Amino acid sequence: MIMLSEQPYAAVFGPEARASYLAHTLERRGTLLVRYDAVAHGGLADELALLSGQGPTGETSANCPTYGDIAPATPAADGQILGNGCVYPSATKTLADQLSAGHRSWRAYVQGLGEAGQAAACAHPQAGQADPSAAPGAGGSPYATFRNPFVYFHSLTDSSACASNDLGLGALRGDLLSAKRTPSFSYIVPDRCHDGNPTPCSPGAPAGMAPADAFLAQVVPQILAAKAYKQNGLLVITVDQAPASGEFADSSSCCSQPSYPNLPAGEAGAGHGGGTVGALLLSPFLKGAVTSQETYNHFSLLRTIEDLFKLKHLGYAALPAVKPLEAALFSATKHG
Repeated sequence: MIMLSEQPYAAVFGPEARASYLAHTLERRGTLLVRYDAVAHGGLADELALLSGQGPTGETSANCPTYGDIAPATPAADGQILGNGCVYPSATKTLADQLSAGHRSWRAYVQGLGEAGQAAACAHPQAGQADPSAAPGAGGSPYATFRNPFVYFHSLTDSSACASNDLGLGALRGDLLSAKRTPSFSYIVPDRCHDGNPTPCSPGAPAGMAPADAFLAQVVPQILAAKAYKQNGLLVITVDQAPASGEFADSSSCCSQPSYPNLPAGEAGAGHGGGTVGALLLSPFLKGAVTSQETYNHFSLLRTIEDLFKLKHLGYAALPAVKPLEAALFSATKHG
């Protein structure tokens, strides 16, 4: 999976997209989910939802300006954890935890880790510290903690799992060299200079989909050429959220989105989603140049991944209204 940042559907996919490699070259090879929605505003909140089925808190909706535990962290209905804060207690499990428990491998490849003075793995502020990368337009290192959702779960950071598997982008090339080394699940994150976010990562730097498209043109061919992908791989390219303000603001939602208990009543439920962002699926078991008009969201994708690995559904991915990607999209035989 490759996660881009804060772009509306029309800027990423389709005839008017600002990303020629993604919207033209790759779309011809894959299946485009036209009505795929984010589930909240706040990129971190969406990334956490996709990884754990958790709804947003006020702090995760703001990309966690202060790196602190969720408190009081009360377990509630639908597997939700109630409280304010950003970092989930060790009892809150993620897709990564599920895969490890099932003896399957996972890795996050986060561009910026190991670069420009950053730690080589699992980088995050100390508990209670402000996170300067969460400020809009923050300069400095292109690595942003909030683009790395794995570091917001004590189940991962308090064990060796995060240090072993939450790595820089440079580790990807070596892991793709053989099917045995390729993880069962990979989460790829461009840095703030290449993730598509409309805010420049530094004064005068290019922003938006042009640098993101260049990132994809460099990374995606490595994935598509890998033996693991050719055997039985699935690559998903999507966006954490649509813009919350401005000309392309979109807060639409789908799929009977729940009312999130950690947000004020006026900021949760139907009409308070993360907007339509789309998702492109690439696999040897998918036909190319196909579009789907079915409605899906980040919880749907989490549920689909869990189904593929025969895992229990986490959090809101377990809701009856959340449906996985339709099986009819995939075929039992490979295509080209």
